[in-house]
Amino acid sequence: MVKKRIRIDMEDSDGARYDIKLEGNVTRDKVLKIFEMMDLMNIEEEQETTNMDSIGSKIWYIIDKFFPMGKFTSSNILEKYEDEFNEPVKLSIISTYLSRFSSKGRVNRTRTGREWTYQTIKIPQKQQ
Repeated sequence: MVKKRIRIDMEDSDGARYDIKLEGNVTRDKVLKIFEMMDLMNIEEEQETTNMDSIGSKIWYIIDKFFPMGKFTSSNILEKYEDEFNEPVKLSIISTYLSRFSSKGRVNRTRTGREWTYQTIKIPQKQQ
């Protein structure tokens, strides 16, 4: 079994820096607990402006727009990408970016038969 490793570097509004490392049996629940801890400490993700000049940002836009909750494959992304941006892209490029998103903890990656299935990791919002 491959040892998973996730590293999260953060900085709060006061300039304090946080470095969190998860190694070994990293589960979705453990990652969600880290995000809950960040929420308790009032550390928020920086709001990124939509920058559509890179392939990675375009792929993330497709994921966020068409697959915010459901599961998808690299082939699903390829189809939506070409429809949305009217430009060709290789399936291998999409697969590479999805693998990177998985490594960064932005999507869950699961082996389903002969292909990978992905699903975005959403942080549950607390009711106030």
